[in-house]
Amino acid sequence: MRHNKKRGMKLGTDASHTKAMKRSLVRALFENDRIKTIDVRAKAIRADVDHVITWAKKGDVASRRLAIATVGDKDIVREVFDKAQQGMWADRNGGYTRIMKLGPRKGDGAEIVIMELVTEPVKAKAKKAAPAARVTKVVEAPAEEPKAEETEVVEEVAEVEDTAAEEAPAEEEKAE
Repeated sequence: MRHNKKRGMKLGTDASHTKAMKRSLVRALFENDRIKTIDVRAKAIRADVDHVITWAKKGDVASRRLAIATVGDKDIVREVFDKAQQGMWADRNGGYTRIMKLGPRKGDGAEIVIMELVTEPVKAKAKKAAPAARVTKVVEAPAEEPKAEETEVVEEVAEVEDTAAEEAPAEEEKAE
């Protein structure tokens, strides 16, 4: 049964402590724009941070109340909404956070990361060049019999070449 399993990762604690820890990490991220934590916790709060920023981009009262419920601090929510009004994330559709791995922690080997808010504008992807012309297999047309005029011309050319070949050895003998 799935009793009390409704809200993502448990993070090694009970539900109330997980909720408080996630709220605290989200608040710290919005205050400092960058936090240092373990990988699993960073991935757990990534969705909450994206929700708050999406609500801030929307900007209405209902969204502000949802953000206050998630973050738990009106002043921080006001700052986030002001940044969104100024267009900090206007051209970005999701992906408001960046996670950079630092390596394992010395004591227990937990993966330590730096999580930060992305503030750079989105770079437009270079459009791919038109795909190279596809090579298609061309079916050869059946060979047609040469016309009578063409065969006569071919025979005359062959005779001229034969006579030239016979004269060439004779000239070589004279030169010797």
